Amino acid sequence: MIKANLLLKPKDFKPSHKDWEVTGVLNPGAIRLPNKKILLMVRVAESSSQFEEKELCPEIITKKHYQKIKKTSLKGTIQDSQKNKIYFHYSPCTLPNISHFRKIILSPSGTKVESISQVQDFSPRPNTSEYGVEDPRITKIKDKYLMSYVSISNINGVYSTLAISKDLKKWRRKGIIFQEQNKDVVIFPEKIKGNYVALNRPESAIALSKSDIWISYSPDLTYWGKEKNIIRTRENSWEEIRNGAGCPPLKTKKAWLLIYHGVTNKGDKLIYSAGAALLDLKNPEKILARSPSNKPLFEPANIYEKKGFMNNVVFPTGLVPSLDKKSVLIYSGGADSIITVREISLNEILKSMEYL
Repeated sequence: MIKANLLLKPKDFKPSHKDWEVTGVLNPGAIRLPNKKILLMVRVAESSSQFEEKELCPEIITKKHYQKIKKTSLKGTIQDSQKNKIYFHYSPCTLPNISHFRKIILSPSGTKVESISQVQDFSPRPNTSEYGVEDPRITKIKDKYLMSYVSISNINGVYSTLAISKDLKKWRRKGIIFQEQNKDVVIFPEKIKGNYVALNRPESAIALSKSDIWISYSPDLTYWGKEKNIIRTRENSWEEIRNGAGCPPLKTKKAWLLIYHGVTNKGDKLIYSAGAALLDLKNPEKILARSPSNKPLFEPANIYEKKGFMNNVVFPTGLVPSLDKKSVLIYSGGADSIITVREISLNEILKSMEYL
């Protein structure tokens, strides 16, 4: 069994507002910094328990909208790390919580927390993500950092968006890259044959096929096309119901290593597990190896992965090579409540797969 170490939990974080509570910290993006330390961009989920009986939840609004609301309305403001004011009011619940991102700095080993941001470092925005931002994945290409993430909006629904930064502090939001409903977007850390490459997971309301991992290409990070379904779900497996890309692919000597998640149903409960796949370096549509259908790389094993906001979940979203390059550090959400780290040798991952 691959050991999971509990890294972060809700009690480590202060709420953004006095009437809110942190209900989960989960699904972080991860990147190694020039000083060898590791930065996590963590999804922090909050709810307003004070208004549960009235079924009201926070919604981000514009300053103009805020000023027009009657004085008797339930409303408030938050300050982010850039000292900007974020305006919200309480509206009929669309989601039970609202999420933003905060920065965590880890030691070079990747297993010890050195600092936790106690303010919002990347916040939802009115009209484009008024119900929250979720599940960041971070990739570095040359001198810029790319962060794909999910936005939730009344106008656009649940869709994937992109932000770009040179310093991991100030982000330029580039808007929609995959429309509703498409999640689990990870971008490769280099171009292939002159194009940016991304894995994504479109979903259809028509049940002709299950939700699988697709590949898409772009000349400019804005327009994506040439899509193809490359990693399908498998019957009677740990990824029978659906799967999705987890961490941005890691380039090894012989292949791209992808850590991804899959979902199955045992009895009356859903179980989220993690698997691995190897993709050809020059043609990532070609799958070279994959975790066996009867054995994921790892699955919920600890009480904090089996019991939480959503039970029986491991959801890998961040991967960083160890300093000696012999292992990888995999950062996952657990039960949609906490964050774990697993250090796994590359040899162990490679030996665990079936070669096709």
